[in-house]
Amino acid sequence: MASQRSPKLDKKQVIETALRLLNEVGLDGLTLRAIARELDVQAPALYWHFKNKQALLDEMATEMYSRMVADARLPAGVTWQERILASQRGLRAALLGYRDGAKVFSGTRFTGIQHAVEMEANLGALVKAGFSVPQAVRATTTAFYFTLGFVTEEQGVWPLPGERREGYDVEERAARMADFPLAASAGAEVFQNYDEGFEEGLLLLIAGIRARYGIG
Repeated sequence: MASQRSPKLDKKQVIETALRLLNEVGLDGLTLRAIARELDVQAPALYWHFKNKQALLDEMATEMYSRMVADARLPAGVTWQERILASQRGLRAALLGYRDGAKVFSGTRFTGIQHAVEMEANLGALVKAGFSVPQAVRATTTAFYFTLGFVTEEQGVWPLPGERREGYDVEERAARMADFPLAASAGAEVFQNYDEGFEEGLLLLIAGIRARYGIG
């Protein structure tokens, strides 16, 4: 029996197509069949490169990260606080560049080790500032989890910049919850002014790290 050979389909082309299609159909609509249709190939051709959708998401997240850090350079001498702020601002900006970007990124596994470069630099900076390695890991991962969660909720309201989902009218929500004035007024903080909310959250996070570990 003749051996089967992988079709001439470039893996990077599939990933780039998937990221582009993500902005059109969202994560739920992003199927291997839809990607294959976009590439004008049969769906089984994609299984030469990706055994399932999760494998594709892992590669997509890896590519998103590579694009995010391609031009990210911090000047020498920044404080650990400035490093955390810069890295999380960059992550949020990158995730907001894709519909459901935070959902794609969350829970995936990087397929390469390029993230080790930034991770080593961030952990090294915190250790140099006086953190133990476990403390440095906890501080940076907590910041990472905050950003992922924040952007996931943000994109639940604004899937893409300028595209707001229905059902998030703050005034209408306040009217329905008039018997609960504090909860009603919270909507103005929760469902709008995301830039301000993110920055305030980062400052709370930094203050918490500083207070918990007594550094900085």
